[in-house]
Amino acid sequence: MMNAMEPGERLIRCLLGQSVDRIPFGIGLGWGPWGETLERWRAETIRPDLDPAAELGFDRSFAVPEVHPGLFPPFTPEILDQDDRFVVHRDAMGIVRRDRRDGHSMPEFLRHPVGTADDWAILKEERLAIETPGRIPQNWEAFRARIRSTGEAVQVGWFPYGVFGTVRDLMGVEALMVALYDEPDLISEIMEHLTTLWIALWDRVADEAPVGHLHIWEDMSGRDGPLISPIMIRRFMGPCYERLAAWAAARGVRIVSVDTDGDCALLVPIFMDLGVNMMFPFEVQAGNDIEGYRARYPTMGIIGGLDKRALALGQKEIDVEVARAERMIRHGRYIPAFDHLIPPDVPWANFAYAAERMAQVCGVRSA
Repeated sequence: MMNAMEPGERLIRCLLGQSVDRIPFGIGLGWGPWGETLERWRAETIRPDLDPAAELGFDRSFAVPEVHPGLFPPFTPEILDQDDRFVVHRDAMGIVRRDRRDGHSMPEFLRHPVGTADDWAILKEERLAIETPGRIPQNWEAFRARIRSTGEAVQVGWFPYGVFGTVRDLMGVEALMVALYDEPDLISEIMEHLTTLWIALWDRVADEAPVGHLHIWEDMSGRDGPLISPIMIRRFMGPCYERLAAWAAARGVRIVSVDTDGDCALLVPIFMDLGVNMMFPFEVQAGNDIEGYRARYPTMGIIGGLDKRALALGQKEIDVEVARAERMIRHGRYIPAFDHLIPPDVPWANFAYAAERMAQVCGVRSA
């Protein structure tokens, strides 16, 4: 029997298809609840302090140091208008948005911080300068003590920072789509500057602690595929990904991942060509079939791809997804998780049942 591994080494080795003592359990956003879902579970269990991860024994994920890789200093949040149903406000990212007070819908985005090349020049100087003091407030002695104690691997990059994803947040979807045609040099400049900023910051992190995982957040697909064509992905994003992959190789970073929602069938082979070796969450309702991806791309690490809708139905439907996870585990390079955050139509009893079954499949607990 293999000796027990540190959580970080187990995670990385599993995604690389190497031998592990057992499969990581409870990893990824596919085990996390929406805020409304957590409220429901706490009401159902009559436990206002319920922590699902601690209650169900989820493994530790990656350790992410305290770094500010986006707008810094951030915008000061400000309420601009409000009534009984809605609040119009500017958030820390400089986006003016209209939100329902009850939180039961997506926000309406009214204005973004970059509308012109002049806006970008000002933002770049004032809030995206590489040398701005305070970008890395991490206490490194405490962080190194933490990872020695927990055995976590270190991750750089997280939500909402991506080559496409961040530019979309800076400009808005429609404006970015138009600018790719009308102002291609501006888009390339923004993407290249962000990449330069991140590599500089990740270098500083890697000087303090060994980095095992570089994560890039994009969310650049919908139900019908990516928001931009493969040609545009390679033209605009490709050079940035090549730089990030080269940095990862030079620093010994073993996992380079991308998070994107929607149908990612066209994205997977492109990202793999550009140095990505793990992706998630593979939303089922967008048409993603992780077993099909595994057959086509045997070297791609996968987290997710189990249909979260089964959790609202019952044990029979959950068992179908557990069986899918078992098949994927046999093929390797897979960590089981549902295909996005858990929605509020899922009862606690169903979620706890799914977690118990998956703990057995992962080798955490015996059947």
